[in-house]
Amino acid sequence: MTMEKMLVRMENHGADPQMLERNVDFMCQLILSCLPDPPVYSDAVLSANDDSSGGGAEDRISALPDDLLRGIVSRLPVKDAARTAALSSRWRRIWLSAPLVLVDTHLLPPGGEGLPPPDATGAVAAAVSRVLETHPGPFRCVVLACSKMYARRGEVARWLHLLAVKGVRELVFVNRPRPMDVTLPATVFALAPLSRLYLGTWRFPDTAALPRGAGFPHLRELGLYCVAMEDRDLDFILAKSPVLECLGVYWSQRQIVLLRLASHSLRCVQLSMCIVEGIAVVDAPRLERLLLWEMFQDHNYGMGRTRLRIGHAPELRLLGYLRPGIHVLEIGNTIIKAGTKASPRTIVPSVNILALKVHFEVRNEAKLLPSFLRCFPNVETLHVESEKADEPAGKLNLKFWQEAGRIECLQSCIKYVVFHGYGGERSELSFLKYILECGQVLQEMVIVVVNGMFSSWDEVNDKLLKPLDSVKKASADCNVTVLESTIPDGDSSCCLRDAFDFSISDPFGCY
Repeated sequence: MTMEKMLVRMENHGADPQMLERNVDFMCQLILSCLPDPPVYSDAVLSANDDSSGGGAEDRISALPDDLLRGIVSRLPVKDAARTAALSSRWRRIWLSAPLVLVDTHLLPPGGEGLPPPDATGAVAAAVSRVLETHPGPFRCVVLACSKMYARRGEVARWLHLLAVKGVRELVFVNRPRPMDVTLPATVFALAPLSRLYLGTWRFPDTAALPRGAGFPHLRELGLYCVAMEDRDLDFILAKSPVLECLGVYWSQRQIVLLRLASHSLRCVQLSMCIVEGIAVVDAPRLERLLLWEMFQDHNYGMGRTRLRIGHAPELRLLGYLRPGIHVLEIGNTIIKAGTKASPRTIVPSVNILALKVHFEVRNEAKLLPSFLRCFPNVETLHVESEKADEPAGKLNLKFWQEAGRIECLQSCIKYVVFHGYGGERSELSFLKYILECGQVLQEMVIVVVNGMFSSWDEVNDKLLKPLDSVKKASADCNVTVLESTIPDGDSSCCLRDAFDFSISDPFGCY
């Protein structure tokens, strides 16, 4: 069932349509907050007049070479870029030859923020049409995210045709809901020059009916937000994108039965807020990052766990969040269970940044944690996020962890530990003590406490730091730092953006 069908069913059962519309608009805002920033400076001031008295100063900008002026114009919001054409015939040539960035929200009236009201989208769409018709291109980046595409199918078809002709390089194409399952125009697959593509709130077309040459030969980054699609559509994307490096699937409208990663170009894959039955890393020789942010469980369909199978991924450096008890971890052909011993067939030696989410008060999950850690013997940075259990099953003491036996990465490799979401539970404190007791090369432990957990730093010292100081540390040089979280609960937008940025070594570091 797609999300749109679910909303229709809710309406039929008496839900307030206006409330549903507000919720859908909120989701659209959330999608926009996670999108990459366009390469444009909305607050830029095109002036070289340094005469504070307002007198006639020398026009220094017009003295610049054409190539530099085109670079300036291409970084302005499109309304400002178009205004430069009125300065002179030379500036008009600059405007017409500059590779433009077109962001439809920049076409809103002054003071407009976020998504426009429905009655304003017509003016925005008309302005988009004028720009696409009059400018010869190329377009560096186009962001179309505030129009009801369902009501403008003719205009949308024309936009995509013009973008194909004029060689758009980056495209963000979001259907302003509702309905949320409007079929994505198949002409998107004719945009061969695309290197970056983000799609939001669409239904994927029947990929089996697309022309043989359809695909993205230059696409390196793809984000799919709230898209209704089948497993075969993801297979199609991977097969038709031979240089794709970054793939993100967020808030999928349908359950993904199996995401099969067989690609010689993929470097980063991230999933967020999806229902996924299985992920199989079959053959991904360049894959460096696999990020699983929030994976839903659909108990109505008997789906409470996600199977993650790691096969050939020799460059996998960063993995998480793994969730013992919810993720079924399979290395090669071995399913990792509580008590599974480390062996060459059950380890992934390339991983050096690992993130885990654990219900510390659920014994069956906690028992899996040591086994998961043994699968990654060379981890240097460990992130652990504590999750609250609906029905706590007991508090684990330090002895529980001590009886788990030797964990290679903890003993000899882990240098940096971040514990997210500390809520003052005894089970959490016991685990932190265990890390300090065993971490022989541990250099720093950062404990990020829940907002409002402690009323003063004296309380932090009495209830957290003093109990930890009582432990005999395996690494005498280890520094313990306590911070209060600054990230609103459930807000992972900055982390989603950071994951595709390889200059950021650790996207789990948002706190």
